[in-house]
Amino acid sequence: MPNPPRALILTTYETDAHILRAVQAGATGYLLKDADPDTLRQAIRSAAAGETVLASPVASRLPAHMQQPAAALTARELEIVQRLDRGDTNREIAGAPTISKATVKSHLVHMFSKLGVDSRTEVVAEARRRGLL
Repeated sequence: MPNPPRALILTTYETDAHILRAVQAGATGYLLKDADPDTLRQAIRSAAAGETVLASPVASRLPAHMQQPAAALTARELEIVQRLDRGDTNREIAGAPTISKATVKSHLVHMFSKLGVDSRTEVVAEARRRGLL
């Protein structure tokens, strides 16, 4: 595709999970809905020109992820962390037609390693500590 469209996310969500998911999906920018109109207009122009646009609270959190790239969770892993936080079991998480119980377990093992933890409870606690939830 010669020039794919640029996506500028305008949202109320500023959790790391939402930000990372948007960036991984190819978003050019990520702004919060409380941005003033002038900032929004400039962000649209900048994104259209191919520049990355991030709200200040969003931009200030990215260096932590850049310092620990090996520990960054994938979008699927972040989704599973959110389901763990809700108290879902592996079986409930695997209830969706796109993921099996064995795949959930595999993701958990990877998250244990990435986050330096040994249990589902610690995954959620560490995700909260890192601002992923």
